[in-house]
Amino acid sequence: MTRRLAEVAKKVGVSEATVSRVLNGKPGVSEATRQAVLTALDVLGYERPTQLRGERARLVGLVLPELQNPIFPAFAEVIGGALAQLGLTPVLCTQTKGGVSEADYVELLLQQQVSGVVFAGGLYAQADAPHDHYRLLAARNIPVVLVNAAIEHLGFPGVSCDDAVAVEQAWRHLASLGHERIGLLLGPADHVPSARKLAAARAIAGDLPEEFVARAIFSLEGGHAAASRLIDRGVTGIICASDPLALGAVRAARRKGYDVPGRISVVGYDDSAFMNCTEPPLTTVRQPIEAMGRAAVELLNAQIGGTAVPAEELLFEPELVVRGSTAQAPRD
Repeated sequence: MTRRLAEVAKKVGVSEATVSRVLNGKPGVSEATRQAVLTALDVLGYERPTQLRGERARLVGLVLPELQNPIFPAFAEVIGGALAQLGLTPVLCTQTKGGVSEADYVELLLQQQVSGVVFAGGLYAQADAPHDHYRLLAARNIPVVLVNAAIEHLGFPGVSCDDAVAVEQAWRHLASLGHERIGLLLGPADHVPSARKLAAARAIAGDLPEEFVARAIFSLEGGHAAASRLIDRGVTGIICASDPLALGAVRAARRKGYDVPGRISVVGYDDSAFMNCTEPPLTTVRQPIEAMGRAAVELLNAQIGGTAVPAEELLFEPELVVRGSTAQAPRD
């Protein structure tokens, strides 16, 4: 019992005495705190006291495209924790190849009468993807928040890392090291964050050769294949749209017998878990995951509470983290 009190108190950020009052139905606790304690019990896998089991937990869908990229579990941890503190229970929905689709998850969440949905990386960022399930959520007036850049006219608020600033930081870093042949390794052509990164690179470079732009699916293997093409075209520095793509670029360079960063410099994007443990440690542009995740939950909670939230995008500043995968451009 003491261990349970301590874990729940830590999860919610309150004292063990407060948790005890909630579990024993004592007065002197706000409704928000009471709901947060009950939600923490659910999240930690503890049974609610008998007299409290009839209360239905307020559910919020958290829809992710995958868990292989460490950035998505990181967002899930921040968003899930912030939801729990508000008395909201996150329902994790992760897509798998050939499995349940994003639209299927939306149908399931609507059947569960969720209080809202947070999407962190999804079809809303791809212009050519189906978007009817988003319109369904809008028609039902379900509170929704989108994490990272979306197509226009969906009508939902969002929080995004500034893709243009991210590319500017990475590009100026490589340029300061003497790199003149800089390539971009991006996602699909209809991917909005990638399109923003490309526009920013063209604005900085002035004349960015088309052969210095490669596209790939977001995976280490996709990064390897696309980076191989860029290296064959003579680039000495590669700016990537994700950390897994960057790790694929490092592998591609090594498979060709080139040293990283002696011959090829690589910059990632996200600063997801363990990027400081790779060989070499990855230079990357960090997304402010904690600030973005908490802002997404604040926007969602405001909607759930009946506050009108403008369908605007909050832009967060990225941070260049210089490690060992970038160095002076080769002299040859």
